Amino acid sequence: MPHGDITYTWREPFTNTEIHALHAAAFDTRLFDESEWDWVAQTDRYSLGWVIARKDGRFVGFVNVLWDGLVHAFIEDVMVDTNLRNRGIGVALVHAARDSARAAGCEFLHVGFHDTLAPFYIDACGFAPTSGGLMELS
Repeated sequence: MPHGDITYTWREPFTNTEIHALHAAAFDTRLFDESEWDWVAQTDRYSLGWVIARKDGRFVGFVNVLWDGLVHAFIEDVMVDTNLRNRGIGVALVHAARDSARAAGCEFLHVGFHDTLAPFYIDACGFAPTSGGLMELS
């Protein structure tokens, strides 16, 4: 599904090289390699799907959709190329994830986020605020 000059696809194959580059830039982390973090195998095994955004064929956005195998889907790892932020790409990624999870039979889409991201998730993407908890295991 196109959105301006950006194309969004559900479950499109991707390489570890391109997602590692996007992840490092989006989250300001070091660049991992496939031997440390195999995104392709991980998403294949644990995800309902994912949405990829491309601009002129270049990998510029990603969101992972995990699920419980039934009716609950969870989004993780919303990433947008730092040079293309604030153009609606993140919102379009989340909406494409929502639509694809709904088409797969899910009834709920969950997300956890830091309070500073509430304007994005609540206001722009349309999530309802809820209470939740987090337990650190390390």
